[in-house]
Amino acid sequence: MAESQPASLLGEIGEDRLLDGRLILLQPKKGHRAGSDAILLAAALPELGEGPLLDMGAGVGTVGLAAALAQPRLHVVLAERDPELAALARENIASNGLEARVAALAVDIAAPVAALTEAGLIPASFACVAMNPPFYAARETKASPVPNRRAAHVVEGGLGDWLKAARRLLRPGGRIAIIHRAEALAEILAGLATGFGALEIRPVHALADRPAVRVLVTAVLNSKKPAALLPAFILNRPEGGFTAASEALHRGAARLRGDQ
Repeated sequence: MAESQPASLLGEIGEDRLLDGRLILLQPKKGHRAGSDAILLAAALPELGEGPLLDMGAGVGTVGLAAALAQPRLHVVLAERDPELAALARENIASNGLEARVAALAVDIAAPVAALTEAGLIPASFACVAMNPPFYAARETKASPVPNRRAAHVVEGGLGDWLKAARRLLRPGGRIAIIHRAEALAEILAGLATGFGALEIRPVHALADRPAVRVLVTAVLNSKKPAALLPAFILNRPEGGFTAASEALHRGAARLRGDQ
């Protein structure tokens, strides 16, 4: 693992490789780190052509970069409010040779419309918005002392702010894709009740005989199509290690489709 010098509040930065080594990723060694959630979300995105895709709350850019590698024509915007993480995302764009199709913006999605527009997030301009939002309200968890981990895990305001921003930024007929803890499904469905249809809900289980730990939810802006509950995705085998399907996903050799 290669290393770079400490970067302010982010601490020591290391280089990791995901997707069978094809995705080069600089990220903080301590605090929040990219893992299965980001890989699952990127794999659940539909074929988007040129897009563009917005990776909202992108961190170091894992979801958007993984999507750009999987979809060779796709244009991606990584939006991250922490300027130091956004700077790392720009380094990751360059390390993966994706400067022609991927850009990173240091912007808070909760900012007023005029500020978002000035930053380059134009209303009704995205074909898809992907989000792996913070999972907890401040009252639900003890916040980590590591700044980037705290920001990644504890949401300010609420999930509704993220969904409102997505509605504003998506084109008519555009898609939203979310990964969240399973307990948040009711909140997600309530938030998508305004403006979205064609929901597809996929439970994600650590083990086949255990309750779901995550949900992957996609929806289409302005659609009237009814919701569908998709087959569950199982991450791990009882004896340890990924299932064959999970291994293929983490290697970047497979995608999640609605009929799987």
